[in-house]
Parts: sequence; structure tokens; C-alpha cells
Amino acid sequence: MVQLALSSKMSRVSFTAISRCQWQSSLSVRQSSSFAELHSELTSRRLPLIYDYLTVKHSFQLRQTLNDFLPLVTLGQYNNLPPSSFKTLPPGHHLVYFQPLTSLSHLLPDGTDPEQSPGEPFNHRMWAGGSIRFRTSRHPIPLHGQRGVALERIVDVVVKGTPGDKKVIVTVERRIKAAYGQGLIRNQAENRHAQQRELHEQSLRKLLQDDKECGLIERRNIIFLQKPIEKAGENGAEMARKILKPPHEPTFSHVITPTAALLFRFSALTFNAHRIHLDKQYCQEIEGHRNLLVHGPLSVVLILETLMRFTEKRTVIEEIEYRNLAPLYADEEMKICGRANGKDWDVWIEGKDGGYAVKGVVRCKEAQESRPKVKGDESGESQEVQVTLPSSVEDLSKGPQGKYV
Repeated sequence: MVQLALSSKMSRVSFTAISRCQWQSSLSVRQSSSFAELHSELTSRRLPLIYDYLTVKHSFQLRQTLNDFLPLVTLGQYNNLPPSSFKTLPPGHHLVYFQPLTSLSHLLPDGTDPEQSPGEPFNHRMWAGGSIRFRTSRHPIPLHGQRGVALERIVDVVVKGTPGDKKVIVTVERRIKAAYGQGLIRNQAENRHAQQRELHEQSLRKLLQDDKECGLIERRNIIFLQKPIEKAGENGAEMARKILKPPHEPTFSHVITPTAALLFRFSALTFNAHRIHLDKQYCQEIEGHRNLLVHGPLSVVLILETLMRFTEKRTVIEEIEYRNLAPLYADEEMKICGRANGKDWDVWIEGKDGGYAVKGVVRCKEAQESRPKVKGDESGESQEVQVTLPSSVEDLSKGPQGKYV
């Protein structure tokens, strides 16, 4: 009866998951096959289309989650904008939409979805970087409550390392399109027959192959490790690594200390059950990290949100490319930095050791309107912000305090 109910539910949402059993059943085939066959098997997976309603709720919840960690700005109290002011999807906010509807029974032991996994023995997953093209000038994504669709597919697989210590780098592409009243994205209940549903999906997949039809195109590079990070102490401290420090001073910088509560909220918003963000004991004993890890996508959102607050004029962000070079941990200070490079920005995040943890570039163009200025930034000089989080009920009623040095 339970299986029947689950099957019915999965049918209603039109989601075809790769179950843990399916994932495990193909292990012997993958272990005996060449890595060329692994590439073929992964890139030929037909991942299900993901539908979501483009309401303001998720975007507003993300903004509310991040506000205590971001710079304060003036001119309209940008930090506390009401939901009605969110007309289109802000850069990076797509990450809290279009989540795979994977049931708990289908998750892998580490809490992740199996769709991109190469399987045994590559059990340790890390977000290595990626790129996002925001095609908002041609196809903005409106938060109008209508359904949108995301096409996800594996476009490349690379294997590196030595025997017994290999890693698989899986590149996942996502293409997102809003409805725009074209009739292609509609409730699948209207398609009563399997053949009609298949034709409907084929039309959408073909449409989303055209870059001009997409409001956003993202690539994610996910590394699957054969071994966890080597431990070098009782508390799971990592082996010493080479620290790469930025060669230039930033135009702006902003210091925060991410908390376990922030990681939990972002995990909830992104429907992410990966235990490296939620279970400290798991991080230390299984993955070899000293504390909970900050999400790779959260780092990207923090960079984009901070950049938007620090630019004097309204900046239209067209693209970001980034690499995650070192882990960022809960309860450890991190500095979000940007350095102007013409109309573009070199961006990075420094860990507590002052070295690169995230490094990337944001390509922009200027718009006509002015953005809200950062409070205290009338001089146009480089600013650094230290945010002190509320420590009492009275402080909570006042909001976060920004200290500019």
C-alpha cells in the first residue's frame, strides 16, 4: 500500500527519480567499465524537467534570510523591501527555485540527490564552481506567479587522479524559462495521455535548447571524490594546504561570520539535505572537515548580493564565473571582496586565513537608474563593513548594526 501510494504521488508530479536501488544496481557494471563508458552513461541520462511557480515567496524568504549578513543601504531601505517590490528574479535567486522533488527514500546516504552521481566508489560530493548567464535584458524572469520550467542535463564528465584516488567532475547545465503566456508551460493535468505528455516535454526540451529562449543558463561543476579529505588531527582538521592570497586590495570588502542557522535556512530554501551543511559530527568523522561547510551556491548569492549593494549606479549583472578553491566553515569569519575592472568586477571570498576560498569574475553593464548607495559611502572610497548580529530581543527589534572602518 505504501508503494502504491508513493507511485501515485510520483505520477501526479510527473517526476521520474533515479532511486538508490537503481543507483546501486548498476555499480558492478560501472566498476568493470571504462571511464569512457562512464562518460557515455552519465551524459545520456534523461533528467526530468523541473517545474515551479514563479511567485515572490522564495525570493523574499532568501532576502530575509540574508539581510542580517549583508551591508545596510539607504535610499528606500533596500534591505527591507516589501514582497510587492520584487518584480523580476534578482541575480542568484534562481537557486531557491526549481528543486528536484526527490523523495527521502531515494536520497543517497549523504543526503544528496542521485541524478548526477557516478555511483560507487565516488561517494564524497563537493561543489567546485560554475557559471551563470543572466539573459534578463532579453528574457527577464518575472515573479508573476505563473509556472516556469528548468531543463537539467549532464553535459560533460572528466575523470582525474591516480588509481585508488580518482575524482569525477560532472558538469551539469540548467536552462530556465518563464511561461510568457505561450501555452507551452501549463499544468500537466491538461495532458491526460502519456503520449500527449511526451510530446509536450519534447516541445519544451527542443525550445530550451535555443539560448535565445532562455532567461538563465547555468553550469555547475560538481566533484565526486573517491576518498574524503585526509584527516590530520583528533578534530578532523585538514592537512596543510597552500594558501593563495589576493595580489590586489579590493575596491570593497564585507566581513561576515556564517552561522549554523544560516546554513540550515539556505538548505531548507534549496531543498538540500546534504549532511555536510547540517551534521557537524558527519562532517568531522566521515568527510574530514572541522565544521559545517558553507554551500557553494550560498557563496555565489552572497557575492552577487554584496556587489549589488556596493555599486553606486544600478548594475545589470550579465554573467558570473567562479571557482571554489577552499572550504568555508560555519562560525568562521569570511571576507567578501570585489575589485573594479572596467565595467566588470573581479570578485572573491577570503577564508579566515586570508587566502582565496572563492574566486571569480562578474561581467556587467550599467543601466540608467541609480542603485541605492551603501550607508556611509558618500566619498566613493574603498569601504570595509563589519556586521554585528543582534544579541538580544531588544537588538532584534532594531536590526543589524553596520560598522564602517
